[in-house]
Amino acid sequence: MQLPPTALEVLEGDHVATLVTLNPDGSPNVTAAWVGVEDDEIVIGTLPEQRKLRNIRRDPRVAVVVQTTNRNPYGLLEYLVVEGRARVTEGGAPELLQRLARTYVGPDAVFPPMPNPPPGFITRITPERIDGIGPWTHL
Repeated sequence: MQLPPTALEVLEGDHVATLVTLNPDGSPNVTAAWVGVEDDEIVIGTLPEQRKLRNIRRDPRVAVVVQTTNRNPYGLLEYLVVEGRARVTEGGAPELLQRLARTYVGPDAVFPPMPNPPPGFITRITPERIDGIGPWTHL
């Protein structure tokens, strides 16, 4: 599924996203994440091994939610929900995080703030369904 321009604008903005993965018992694991877009996929960089990565490797179903500060004509804050399937690839996280830091921290940001960071992991999410409240959906 190709993301509409209005959804891309939200995903490439500076609002921190919420990533939902599934724990082994089926309960949700909820984390905050910087997100970007590459080749119609949502990308997230992670340096250390984390539960969200283990969850994705076991069950690739995920959801990403981004709350905006825009209000629709009814006065509701717009938010984007993207459901999809994720995969974890090794390496490239420091470069992705540096690129995203320019959006989330500032144009002169240096991130990760350490010499020789580990290669980390990139989570790549292929969108399958878009929802929420905004120009990408209808009430």
